[in-house]
Amino acid sequence: MRRRTDYLLLLRPWSFSAFGAAFIAVVFAASMQEVLTLSFGATLYFLAFVPAIMAASLLAGAPAGTFAALLTIPIVWWAFMPPHFEFNPLTAADYDRFAVFLLVSSLMICFSHLCREALTLIRK
Repeated sequence: MRRRTDYLLLLRPWSFSAFGAAFIAVVFAASMQEVLTLSFGATLYFLAFVPAIMAASLLAGAPAGTFAALLTIPIVWWAFMPPHFEFNPLTAADYDRFAVFLLVSSLMICFSHLCREALTLIRK
């Protein structure tokens, strides 16, 4: 009989499918961020990306979560920060946003890694 948490350990870290899942999660988050921006006028640049990084970390491991977090930064800088679809110099507030995002992402990736390790130990 399968356990409810078996799907969390299907993708192996450092595999091509794990990085592909992380890429798909970031693309989905970018499209959701665009919908949220157009619908509500939200200026929270990383709003949709935080759950995507958590899902990528839980499902595909810490390397895929790190890849998703590092891929998110240029996407947000290019597509969502004004002027849109241009790389312009960052302000001090933008650097603070990136730093907070990286802090939150690194904590989520670490906790997701610990969760995957605990599930592996429980299975044994």
